[in-house]
Amino acid sequence: MKKVLITGAGGFIGSHLVEECVSCNLDVTAFVHYNSRNSWGWLEDSSFKNDIHIIQGDIRDFDSVSKAMKDCDTVFHLAALIGIPYSYISPMAYIKTNVEGTFNILESARIYNVPNVLVTSTSETYGSAQYVPIDELHPMVGQSPYSASKIGADQLAISYFRSFGLPVKIVRPFNTYGPRQSARAIIPTIITQILSGTKEIKLGNLTPTRDLNYVKDTVSGFMEIAKVDKFNGEIVNIGNNSEISVGDLVSLIIELLNTNVSVVSDVERVRPEKSEVERLYCDNSKLISSSPWKPKFDIRTGLSLTIEWLKQNIKYYKTDIYNV
Repeated sequence: MKKVLITGAGGFIGSHLVEECVSCNLDVTAFVHYNSRNSWGWLEDSSFKNDIHIIQGDIRDFDSVSKAMKDCDTVFHLAALIGIPYSYISPMAYIKTNVEGTFNILESARIYNVPNVLVTSTSETYGSAQYVPIDELHPMVGQSPYSASKIGADQLAISYFRSFGLPVKIVRPFNTYGPRQSARAIIPTIITQILSGTKEIKLGNLTPTRDLNYVKDTVSGFMEIAKVDKFNGEIVNIGNNSEISVGDLVSLIIELLNTNVSVVSDVERVRPEKSEVERLYCDNSKLISSSPWKPKFDIRTGLSLTIEWLKQNIKYYKTDIYNV
């Protein structure tokens, strides 16, 4: 890798990946969503922003994607709509962004003969675990419009490998958390509500389990997958090979914050019954056996780092509003 394009670069994982690539002395083009305020998302306050080339565009627009990709040798495609609750409200928005956006990446990469393309998937594509730990051969089940759109994008990417020989890799992270994550996600939802001073936090279902990964571990997974040629045309999990229930996660965060709060169920935050993914537990052996990658952050360490960042940046969160 020498010159890389990162889509979704102003977002949670994307901004951390940009900084890691710059730290590795790569020539980075950051593709961020066009807006009239010329905002670069989380890259606005990054100490690395003067070391990257920022392009504003729309992943749904083939022309802007194609122009951004020219002369790049590696593409990390992270741009997507990711909020599951909003996918119930506007499924078509997810199809246009996640499926058509991925097509724009794949077709542009095919035209320019890009030798290394990484498409970001999600553990949500597996649906509720049919066996654990979940390896890359686990069936894919679209239990929400969001997960269905990501399954479609993944299959489109694999078709480009099989049909055109495009060297594409499907990166499938399990639940990532850490600094800069949207409050729509469970961990910042819990922490920001507590930090706001409330004694009663609102959550959805407490029984599902998740395999949680600190963002630096996820980013290092992306970097290692990018280096392994034999992953072309394949899916690769990034996960901790562990699980924790939402209820136990709440208890752990309360302990780390040394506070006393109660939890109430908010109907608005509960997924439709057949859409809830009850269990996610990653088999990470494929990545570990083929690269130097190993997770470095245990759940307590990762949560402590996240809490400290949120304490310093609580101004970015509207804790009294639930935004799907």
